Amino acid sequence: MEALIALCIGLLVGGGVYLLLRSRSFSVVLGLTLLSYATNLLLFASGGLQTNQAPLIHEGGPFADPLPQALVLTAIVIGFAMTAFMLVLALRALNDLGSDRVDARQGGEEQ
Repeated sequence: MEALIALCIGLLVGGGVYLLLRSRSFSVVLGLTLLSYATNLLLFASGGLQTNQAPLIHEGGPFADPLPQALVLTAIVIGFAMTAFMLVLALRALNDLGSDRVDARQGGEEQ
């Protein structure tokens, strides 16, 4: 199970970096979103992957660590807010510059 999670994190990071290096603003937003998902999975996996364990402490029984779950929930909320801000910023740049390229200048000129 750890190998599958590590493979998923690696694929998300690889796809996120690939999209970050593109010249279109929507690709950059999508790449940052994939990187935030990879970070969330990394935080979640840092608490140890356990199946059929209660998230709360029982007397004498094994339990899963709830701290990574709380951190991931907080990171998900921050990630949604960051994605919404980046989308609004990209749309504003598209309206002002007339192009969705990250290196566009005023009047639609591109380098």
